[in-house]
Amino acid sequence: MTSDVNGEFLASDPVGRTRAALDAGSLPELADADALRIGAPIARPSAVICIGMNYAAHAAESGSEPPTIPILFLKTPNTVVGPNDAVTIPRGSEKTDWEVELGVVIGTRTAYLDSPEEADAHIAGYVLANDVSERDFQMAVSGGQWSKGKIAAGFNPTGPWLVPASEVDSTNLRLRSWVNGEPRQDSNTSDLIFDVRTIVHHLSQYVTLEPGDLILTGTPQGVALSGRFPYLSPGDVVEVEIDGLGRQKQEFVAWAR
Repeated sequence: MTSDVNGEFLASDPVGRTRAALDAGSLPELADADALRIGAPIARPSAVICIGMNYAAHAAESGSEPPTIPILFLKTPNTVVGPNDAVTIPRGSEKTDWEVELGVVIGTRTAYLDSPEEADAHIAGYVLANDVSERDFQMAVSGGQWSKGKIAAGFNPTGPWLVPASEVDSTNLRLRSWVNGEPRQDSNTSDLIFDVRTIVHHLSQYVTLEPGDLILTGTPQGVALSGRFPYLSPGDVVEVEIDGLGRQKQEFVAWAR
């Protein structure tokens, strides 16, 4: 048995502890694992901080100029669910959308970094995430803030894996998404406007990041907001994938009391 992968675990040499446990045989293979639900690879974070319009082509399909500084919005911790969990379309929603994103998991307390290069020492690893969004809530009734369209329970399927930072080149990862088997997004993190180091450094000037916190780095073009594809309806199946970080699959279901 092992503890949850939470802030305490991530702040105490998670890779070394895991490898030592594997070598000692104290992490045996779970029986019938293929038949069990997969939970999020990090326990509920204290914060989910997101960067908006961080791919130039996505900014363009949103009708906006590329930002000159990172755009920040928040998701609530209860948005973080397993990678294959069903996602409930909110009551009254007509514009629920998908967004494949690279997630950054913080490993050590982070505040006031002096340079982007210092960010590497504060990153535990990377995850695949789907930043599910309700566009009408996000824009028409937002009051100028985006979070209303981002914070429905279950709106952040995460995982299946947390991959150590030392094993990931965050500057060159292919991201893809599909709806009902049809391709939607296909891009690469090399097209990020603000790279991971810049994002972590920038955020550290305004917020103290805690171990286990999750940062979503933005989504590329190819979402329903573009007008090229329909928004999601009950019964639709979304799949998202990042090379080396795994693949997710969610069925979207109608809200029920």
